[in-house]
Amino acid sequence: MGRKQHVRAMSDWSLLTLLFITFALVLAGVVKGVIAMGLPTIGVGLLSIVMPPSHAAAMIIVPATVTNVLQLFSGPRILPNAKRFWTLLLTLIAGTLVGGYWLGGLSSHWAPPLLGLTLSVYGVLGLRAIHFHTPTAWEGWLSPVIGLAAGFLTGTTGVTVMPSAPYLQSLALEREDLIQALGLTFTVANFTLAFALTGGDAPLADPHAV
Repeated sequence: MGRKQHVRAMSDWSLLTLLFITFALVLAGVVKGVIAMGLPTIGVGLLSIVMPPSHAAAMIIVPATVTNVLQLFSGPRILPNAKRFWTLLLTLIAGTLVGGYWLGGLSSHWAPPLLGLTLSVYGVLGLRAIHFHTPTAWEGWLSPVIGLAAGFLTGTTGVTVMPSAPYLQSLALEREDLIQALGLTFTVANFTLAFALTGGDAPLADPHAV
């Protein structure tokens, strides 16, 4: 292949990549608008086809955070939800920092297989319409466990939806409370992930990395 052909091929590849990135972001945004979640899940999953998971998470962090903050303030029950799920939120922060720093974050060898497993489980739950029910008596001890697991997955995959979303859905919350609780959980996860992505060699620590 001559020099001109090589340059042209690289240019075509870059254009296709840009179009794919645009498609991934638009699709993830549409899904988020319809079901109030899924922007990082779909966005990171698709973008990881053309870039490392850490860069995919860095690219999705701003639109995910903005939409989650808007979702958080969509209702009047921010404080009641924060009071009810404070243990989940605290362990979510801790788990994200552990996954993001101690385990190497999205740049570790854990990231690709964990991302694939997380997306597979999330897809199976959605396609088979599998729903869980959590007894109220379990909420006290289960919330911090779910928060820790969700934080670990957030810190290592960039996906904030598992297992916090199925757990919140299992509590039989009113629709408005569920949407706001999801917004609260995702907002905390995204801000913590953004912090983790600014440390060391993480993508957001270098403005030219993404």
